[in-house]
Amino acid sequence: MFQLDKTDFKILEILQSNSQLTIKEMAQRVNLSTTPVHDRIKRLETEGIIEKYVALINRRRVGKFLIAFSNVSLDKQRQENFEEFNDIVKEMVEVVECHVVSGNFDYLLKVVISDMEAYHAFYQRMSAIQGVSHISSFFVMSEVKNVTAIPLQ
Repeated sequence: MFQLDKTDFKILEILQSNSQLTIKEMAQRVNLSTTPVHDRIKRLETEGIIEKYVALINRRRVGKFLIAFSNVSLDKQRQENFEEFNDIVKEMVEVVECHVVSGNFDYLLKVVISDMEAYHAFYQRMSAIQGVSHISSFFVMSEVKNVTAIPLQ
Protein backbone atom coordinates (compact mmCIF):
# COMPACT_ATOMS: atom_id res chain seq x y z
CA MET A 1 0.00 0.00 0.00
CA PHE A 2 1.04 3.56 -0.76
CA GLN A 3 2.39 5.41 2.29
CA LEU A 4 1.25 8.99 2.84
CA ASP A 5 3.47 11.39 4.74
CA LYS A 6 2.67 14.64 6.52
CA THR A 7 3.20 16.69 3.35
CA ASP A 8 0.88 14.44 1.33
CA PHE A 9 -1.84 14.94 3.94
CA LYS A 10 -1.31 18.70 3.88
CA ILE A 11 -1.61 18.73 0.07
CA LEU A 12 -4.81 16.67 0.30
CA GLU A 13 -6.26 19.08 2.88
CA ILE A 14 -5.44 22.03 0.63
CA LEU A 15 -6.99 20.34 -2.41
CA GLN A 16 -10.15 19.47 -0.47
CA SER A 17 -10.63 23.08 0.53
CA ASN A 18 -9.73 24.63 -2.84
CA SER A 19 -8.57 22.50 -5.76
CA GLN A 20 -8.28 25.57 -7.98
CA LEU A 21 -5.14 26.83 -6.28
CA THR A 22 -2.11 26.81 -8.53
CA ILE A 23 0.76 24.42 -7.93
CA LYS A 24 2.82 27.47 -6.99
CA GLU A 25 0.31 28.54 -4.32
CA MET A 26 0.16 25.01 -2.90
CA ALA A 27 3.95 24.77 -2.91
CA GLN A 28 4.17 27.95 -0.84
CA ARG A 29 1.71 26.55 1.70
CA VAL A 30 3.68 23.31 2.18
CA ASN A 31 7.15 24.90 1.91
CA LEU A 32 8.28 22.99 -1.18
CA SER A 33 9.10 23.98 -4.72
CA THR A 34 6.54 23.45 -7.46
CA THR A 35 8.05 20.31 -9.03
CA PRO A 36 7.84 18.09 -5.92
CA VAL A 37 4.28 19.30 -5.23
CA HIS A 38 3.28 18.57 -8.82
CA ASP A 39 4.90 15.13 -8.61
CA ARG A 40 3.13 14.36 -5.33
CA ILE A 41 -0.26 15.36 -6.75
CA LYS A 42 0.31 13.20 -9.84
CA ARG A 43 1.29 10.28 -7.58
CA LEU A 44 -1.84 10.79 -5.43
CA GLU A 45 -3.94 10.74 -8.61
CA THR A 46 -2.17 7.66 -10.01
CA GLU A 47 -2.59 5.78 -6.72
CA GLY A 48 -6.33 6.53 -6.73
CA ILE A 49 -6.21 8.60 -3.56
CA ILE A 50 -7.44 11.59 -5.54
CA GLU A 51 -10.35 10.20 -7.54
CA LYS A 52 -11.53 13.32 -9.38
CA TYR A 53 -12.02 17.06 -9.21
CA VAL A 54 -15.52 18.56 -9.11
CA ALA A 55 -17.38 21.83 -8.68
CA LEU A 56 -19.70 22.05 -5.68
CA ILE A 57 -23.03 23.59 -6.65
CA ASN A 58 -25.33 25.62 -4.40
CA ARG A 59 -28.41 23.40 -4.66
CA ARG A 60 -30.85 26.17 -3.74
CA ARG A 61 -29.57 28.37 -6.58
CA VAL A 62 -30.48 25.63 -9.05
CA GLY A 63 -33.94 25.02 -7.58
CA LYS A 64 -33.26 22.00 -5.36
CA PHE A 65 -34.82 23.07 -2.08
CA LEU A 66 -35.67 19.72 -0.49
CA ILE A 67 -33.37 17.05 0.94
CA ALA A 68 -34.87 13.77 2.04
CA PHE A 69 -33.35 10.67 3.54
CA SER A 70 -35.20 7.52 2.60
CA ASN A 71 -34.90 4.16 4.27
CA VAL A 72 -35.72 1.41 1.79
CA SER A 73 -36.42 -2.24 2.57
CA LEU A 74 -36.52 -5.02 0.01
CA ASP A 75 -38.92 -7.91 0.38
CA LYS A 76 -36.30 -10.59 -0.33
CA GLN A 77 -32.67 -10.53 0.76
CA ARG A 78 -31.27 -12.09 -2.42
CA GLN A 79 -28.29 -10.94 -4.42
CA GLU A 80 -30.29 -10.48 -7.63
CA ASN A 81 -32.78 -8.23 -5.80
CA PHE A 82 -29.96 -6.04 -4.52
CA GLU A 83 -28.29 -5.89 -7.95
CA GLU A 84 -31.54 -4.94 -9.68
CA PHE A 85 -32.31 -2.24 -7.11
CA ASN A 86 -28.73 -0.91 -7.34
CA ASP A 87 -28.94 -0.64 -11.13
CA ILE A 88 -32.23 1.26 -10.98
CA VAL A 89 -31.11 3.66 -8.26
CA LYS A 90 -27.86 4.47 -10.09
CA GLU A 91 -30.01 5.92 -12.88
CA MET A 92 -32.15 8.10 -10.58
CA VAL A 93 -30.58 11.56 -10.73
CA GLU A 94 -32.37 12.70 -7.56
CA VAL A 95 -30.47 10.11 -5.51
CA VAL A 96 -27.10 11.66 -4.66
CA GLU A 97 -26.08 8.96 -2.18
CA CYS A 98 -27.15 5.35 -1.81
CA HIS A 99 -25.78 3.11 0.94
CA VAL A 100 -26.44 -0.52 1.80
CA VAL A 101 -26.80 -0.53 5.57
CA SER A 102 -27.28 -2.91 8.45
CA GLY A 103 -30.25 -2.70 10.76
CA ASN A 104 -33.99 -2.48 10.22
CA PHE A 105 -33.82 -1.55 6.53
CA ASP A 106 -31.56 -2.33 3.57
CA TYR A 107 -30.72 1.04 2.00
CA LEU A 108 -30.26 4.63 3.06
CA LEU A 109 -30.77 7.12 0.23
CA LYS A 110 -30.05 10.82 0.20
CA VAL A 111 -32.40 12.53 -2.23
CA VAL A 112 -32.01 16.12 -3.44
CA ILE A 113 -35.12 17.41 -5.17
CA SER A 114 -37.05 20.61 -5.88
CA ASP A 115 -40.08 20.27 -3.61
CA MET A 116 -42.56 17.94 -1.93
CA GLU A 117 -44.55 17.42 -5.13
CA ALA A 118 -41.41 16.26 -6.93
CA TYR A 119 -40.60 14.01 -3.98
CA HIS A 120 -44.06 12.47 -4.19
CA ALA A 121 -43.44 11.59 -7.85
CA PHE A 122 -40.03 10.17 -6.89
CA TYR A 123 -41.62 8.16 -4.08
CA GLN A 124 -44.15 6.67 -6.50
CA ARG A 125 -41.35 5.61 -8.86
CA MET A 126 -39.44 4.06 -5.95
CA SER A 127 -42.45 2.17 -4.65
CA ALA A 128 -43.08 0.75 -8.15
CA ILE A 129 -39.67 -0.96 -8.20
CA GLN A 130 -40.18 -4.69 -7.96
CA GLY A 131 -38.90 -6.00 -4.63
CA VAL A 132 -39.30 -2.74 -2.67
CA SER A 133 -41.45 -3.54 0.33
CA HIS A 134 -41.14 -0.39 2.46
CA ILE A 135 -39.95 3.21 2.15
CA SER A 136 -39.66 5.52 5.13
CA SER A 137 -38.66 9.13 4.48
CA PHE A 138 -37.27 11.92 6.62
CA PHE A 139 -37.13 15.52 5.42
CA VAL A 140 -34.36 17.96 6.28
CA MET A 141 -35.64 21.08 8.01
CA SER A 142 -32.23 22.79 8.20
CA GLU A 143 -28.62 21.85 7.61
CA VAL A 144 -26.33 22.19 10.59
CA LYS A 145 -23.22 20.87 8.85
CA ASN A 146 -22.55 19.87 5.26
CA VAL A 147 -18.95 19.29 4.25
CA THR A 148 -17.32 17.27 1.51
CA ALA A 149 -13.81 17.07 2.96
CA ILE A 150 -12.69 13.70 4.32
CA PRO A 151 -11.12 14.12 7.79
CA LEU A 152 -7.42 13.32 7.46
CA GLN A 153 -6.19 13.93 11.00
